[in-house]
Parts: sequence; C-alpha cells; structure tokens
Amino acid sequence: MELSQHLELKQTLTPQQILLSTLLQLPSLALELRIKTELEMNPLLELEDDIEELDNPEEESEVDEPEIDLDDYFQNDGYEAKEYYDKSNEEMEVQNAYTPSLAEELLEQIATLHMDADSRVIMEEMIWNIDERGYLTMELEIIAEKFEVDLKSIEKLHGKLMQLDPIGIGARTLQECLLVQAEREYPQTPAHFIIRDYFEEFANKRFERILRKLHLTRSGLREAEEMISHLNPKPGDGYLDPRTNYVTPDFYISEQDGDFIVTLNDSFIPDLRISGSYKNMISNQKSLDTDTKVFLKKKVESAKWFINSIQMRRITMLKVINSIIEHQREFFLKGQDYLRPMVLRDIAEDISMDISTISRVTSGKYAQTDWGTFELRYFFSEGIEAEDGENISTRRIKERLRVIIEEENKSRPISDEAISKLLQTEGFPIARRTVAKYREQLNIPVARLRREI
Repeated sequence: MELSQHLELKQTLTPQQILLSTLLQLPSLALELRIKTELEMNPLLELEDDIEELDNPEEESEVDEPEIDLDDYFQNDGYEAKEYYDKSNEEMEVQNAYTPSLAEELLEQIATLHMDADSRVIMEEMIWNIDERGYLTMELEIIAEKFEVDLKSIEKLHGKLMQLDPIGIGARTLQECLLVQAEREYPQTPAHFIIRDYFEEFANKRFERILRKLHLTRSGLREAEEMISHLNPKPGDGYLDPRTNYVTPDFYISEQDGDFIVTLNDSFIPDLRISGSYKNMISNQKSLDTDTKVFLKKKVESAKWFINSIQMRRITMLKVINSIIEHQREFFLKGQDYLRPMVLRDIAEDISMDISTISRVTSGKYAQTDWGTFELRYFFSEGIEAEDGENISTRRIKERLRVIIEEENKSRPISDEAISKLLQTEGFPIARRTVAKYREQLNIPVARLRREI
C-alpha cells in the first residue's frame, strides 16, 4: 500500500442551491403544492395574509450561547420581490377543473412510505425529472453526485419509485419499464424471460432465436406476445392528455405594436414570512434550552432559504423567457414557420447562467402565446444549412419526415435512403444516417417494421 496526496476540484451544491434547482423544475401548479408542503413541514413559515402584524417585541436579552445567534436570522425575513407587481390587477385566464398531475400523485404516494427525510428529498428529485411519458430523464449517477450519496442507495430508491402507481413509472428505458411490470404481473413466465433476456430480439421481431432459446412453440410465443401487449409502455400517458387534464401555462406572452408583454403565472404564490409568534417566543432567549435554540435556528434558516428561493425562481424564469423571446422574435411575431434553430447554450450564454439552470426552467413549463400554447422545449432545436444558405430548424425537418412516413404506402414502406433523397429534392441536405437518427428520435420504427399486410 502507498499513501499519496493529490488536488481535486469538485463542485458541491449547497442546500440553498439544491432547493433553488428543485423549485426551478416545478411548473406553476406543482409549485403551489410544494409551498403547501413546506408550510406544513416548517412551523416558522407562514402566510402573511393569514395573520395580523405583531407589535415589535421588546428588546431581546443577551443569549447564553453566543454561537447560536437567532437575531441574525430574523433580519429581512419578509418576502420582498425586487420587481413589484400588483397581483390584483392581473387578468388571468380562468382554468377548468383540474386533475392532479402525475408528480402530485407520486408525491402523495411517497408521503406514505417509511423513509428518512434525505431519501424522501432524493425521491422527490426523481419525480420532478419524469417526463410526460413517465420516464426518468436524469441519470442516477448525476443524482448520486448531486446529493453526495453512493450509487447503490440511489438505485434502491429508484427501484422503490418504479413500484409506485402506475407501475413502471420513472423507468429509464422501455425494457426497464416493461420488466418491472412483467415481474409483478407475469413472474417466471416466457413473457417475463423475453423482456429480461431477449428484448432486442423481440423488439426487432427476430422470433426464431426466441423460439430456439426458450424452447417455445409458436402458440406459446403468441401467448407471451399477447401478455406483453397488455403492459404499459408509457406509464405517464394520460396525465397531460387535454381530454383528461388541462395544461396551465407558466407564462402568458402577447404582442402589442412590436413589443411583448410577459406575465409569469405565479399570482397564486402567497406572501410568505417567518412566524411572528416564534419571534415573540424567542424574545426572551434565556428561557430557551440549547436544543430548542438549535431547532429554531435550523427552521429559521430553512424558512429564509425557501422565501429567497421563491423570489430567485421568479427572477430566473423571467430572465429565461425574455431571452427566448429575443432569440425567437420572428416566431412570436409571425408564427411557427419562423422558428429558428436555438440550443440551451444560446440562452445560457445570453443571460450568464449554467445550461443546467436553463434546462430546469424550460422542462415541463408552458407558454401561452398568440399562436397557441407551447412547451418551452419546443423553441429549442439544432439547425442545418439548406442549399440556399438558410439555417433551418431540425424541428421543421422532423415534422416533414413524420408527414412523409404517415403518408407512405404501408404495404411498401419507404426506406431511410429513399426519404433522404426525397428531402434533398425539397432543399433539405439530409444524409441517410441523419434520417435514421431523426426517425428514432420520433420513435418511428424502421421500414420493415412499419409494413402492414
């Protein structure tokens, strides 16, 4: 064995940074639930509207343990937004009956699980990173690094997440999603073994290998295929379906004489403050024991972090949306045909923020515009240069690719090579391998799997 020293640079997130990053990920209605949860958990945090202003407490006496100075934590304890606005004057669209979101239902379920506070925070982080299909969009290694927890502990919590209702929620891949369901619904059956051991063969319809390896008859394979067809490949589906739920915009954007009016949909956020009753309680600190003082200090810190994070969330979100509008000005003036290529880095560099922050703000948030309601991620796409020198958004190319495949003769599906040549005649210099990449991103199978008899 040999001892050695080395220098290593490592970024560690503070509790305040973790809290802000979590709040940035929340859409409007989920933030409202998060505030209610915080009010229930922290007795020092309260709604300003629900109480009367208290008289200034008498001058506080000297503290026995000076290392725990509670006075310092009660300075500037009210919520004072830097950009004041009168919520009563806002004209917000009246929303229809609201169905709880997927995140809200999952949060209610983990509230019933027996786990420590740290594990609960980590599971909440996973929940806020589940997309509309029901898949986890953040790598477990990143979560482990963010919370400084070993990967095995994160994997264990991820396993618990996938057992929630709907089963398979939060899976990282289609195979993982179906496997969790099969283990519960069809354990130790050919359907279970096919998903676990021969999923690629099954997905590509290489049935002869499955028949040979599992010693199945064709009727047995058909039975297993029927069982697999009853599993849910998209456990998140239905929660954002407009027939069962309503998307509540996080931003309202309208154009007037070439200028844009932006409203952040946060009128529901109450004015928060640190409890006046607790201020009075500690006005005579000599009567408090050390454990009580430590408890109060911790809760005061938490309350101040939360109030400040709510304020920083608003400021950050407005900076991001205004930068998006500036970059996509032609879109907001003229409509969808004028969407230009833009990536997260463009916004990050414009407002001097990390790409991860831009990603959190734009994930799962919606903007109501003069041209419809769009998820913020809609405004981001790579670009290619067309033959005439125009920089074209890949989103436009993908949309054209989707239409071509929808209109193809299903008895003779068009190959990626043929699609590439067709797009090139329309002015899009797209290679076959690029067509294949875009097709896979659209979850469209290869031509031979699209063939219908």
